[in-house]
Amino acid sequence: MNILVIGKGGREHALVWKLAQSPRVTKLYCAPGNAGTSQEAENIPIEPQQTQELIEFCQKKKIDLVVIGPEDPLVAGLADEMRARNIRVFGPSKRAACLEGSKVFSKELMHRANVPTSEYGVFEHPDHARKYIDSRDYPVVVKADGLAAGKGVFVCSSLVDAYQAVDRIMTKEEFGPVAGRKVVIERRLDGQELSCIALVSKRNLLLLPPAQDHKKVFDNDQGPNTGGMGVYCPAPIATAHLQAQIVDKILVPVMHTMKITECPFQGVLYAGLMLTNTGPKVLEFNVRFGDPETQPQLFSLQSDLLDALEAVVDDTLDEFPEEKWQFDPRSAVSVVLCSEGYPGKPKIGLPIEGLEEVNRLPDVKVFHSGTIQSDNQILTNGGRVLSVTAKGDTLSAARERVYEAIKYIRFPGMHYRTDIGLKAAGQNPSS
Repeated sequence: MNILVIGKGGREHALVWKLAQSPRVTKLYCAPGNAGTSQEAENIPIEPQQTQELIEFCQKKKIDLVVIGPEDPLVAGLADEMRARNIRVFGPSKRAACLEGSKVFSKELMHRANVPTSEYGVFEHPDHARKYIDSRDYPVVVKADGLAAGKGVFVCSSLVDAYQAVDRIMTKEEFGPVAGRKVVIERRLDGQELSCIALVSKRNLLLLPPAQDHKKVFDNDQGPNTGGMGVYCPAPIATAHLQAQIVDKILVPVMHTMKITECPFQGVLYAGLMLTNTGPKVLEFNVRFGDPETQPQLFSLQSDLLDALEAVVDDTLDEFPEEKWQFDPRSAVSVVLCSEGYPGKPKIGLPIEGLEEVNRLPDVKVFHSGTIQSDNQILTNGGRVLSVTAKGDTLSAARERVYEAIKYIRFPGMHYRTDIGLKAAGQNPSS
């Protein structure tokens, strides 16, 4: 089979790396890819938003399956455009992708599906948003309605914080005029966050190991939100009972409601949850593999990913045997190495050293995100540069292995969190 993966981040490198292991893959491409994907596939200089160029490439190279990684082309309708031309594609339709593309759409669908989430209000004018904030007797979260690369969510501790969030989203339009056209203001929930991700095909699903992401840029959850600074899986807090509850009370009702509203879901359904003292509640939905969640999840996958993706595309998940969806039971931890300036404007074009040494370590894999190859040198090319991922018999062992591996890697201004998985490993964050 000839396969095209679309995207250039760590998620796409993990997808390419895992798909390359399938004996049924004849030729593997990544558009546009990065320095890491070029080691396992042929990079194609086409950006995800270049719809016509991607379609022409698929037709020319007789691509048998397209896997769309990022959310932006999904929300823009790339999967629909490809299906209209009889190109097999893994990813939801434009309408179904509104589950991530619009916080308003997502909240309204959750309400219709009776899915547990926080109470909320939707506003199109900053004055009305501020009045709503004034009327609440609890702290709030302010969210841009549209896509904002994981940065359009503000967890507010005071009225001033909430006012500033509304101003940044709606008045200053920091995330663009479309994302800031509306805001969702909801009650802030307390508890632990959990990422529950599943492959979904209309009426069936396959769960990936539940994961816990770290969004804040600095240790001890300090500083601004990012696209994700590190993650571990499987999350010890996600017991079999809790996972069954999430499937029954959240994932299945959403799948059913989307089907009866004539936008059946096919692809990856990602539920970002808060585990409150009254049960799991949805913070947000995404419609693609997570980043950085995909890196440790696929590093742990022992089965052929291609088989599962095809079962989703062909709507045959109900026939998919359990033995073809197996994961290494050990813990996996992924730590994101960032450029100086991230999550603001990162410095790029800086040389990265030490990758060859890390690649020789057992149970360790470096997935590339913001990298580019220039002659024989790999350079930084974005805010999140690398995801160093390791496995261990325990979460503590995986943590120890990943941080030992990081010591080999160097580039000017490199920064990362030192506490990924620390609390879950039963250690004192202050030690």
